Amino acid sequence: MQNLNLDLAFAALADPTRRAILKRLMEGEASVAELAAPFDMTARAISKHVGVLEAAGLVSRGRDAQRRPSRIRAEPLEEIDRWLNDYRVLWSGRFDRLAQKLEREKDLKNA
Repeated sequence: MQNLNLDLAFAALADPTRRAILKRLMEGEASVAELAAPFDMTARAISKHVGVLEAAGLVSRGRDAQRRPSRIRAEPLEEIDRWLNDYRVLWSGRFDRLAQKLEREKDLKNA
């Protein structure tokens, strides 16, 4: 994923409503009306949120007769996960070193 796409994805994910929409879309495709149901927002407002997600590549919209169902796109999330992996490795290493240090201190205390 290019930096611009990564920037768009993180900007889109910064909003809790958009994260909730993505979580709902993990269950399967949904129309804007279906996505709007749990929110105290108009369908138009939800449509704008879906548009931001679509621009970031996180959602695609199809056509099904009168419906325009939205569906989650996994590929950008996989790219974000790969980007985060470097940081995951960094933090895992730090936590491992902290656990080792605490174990050594525990052993010294019990000696």
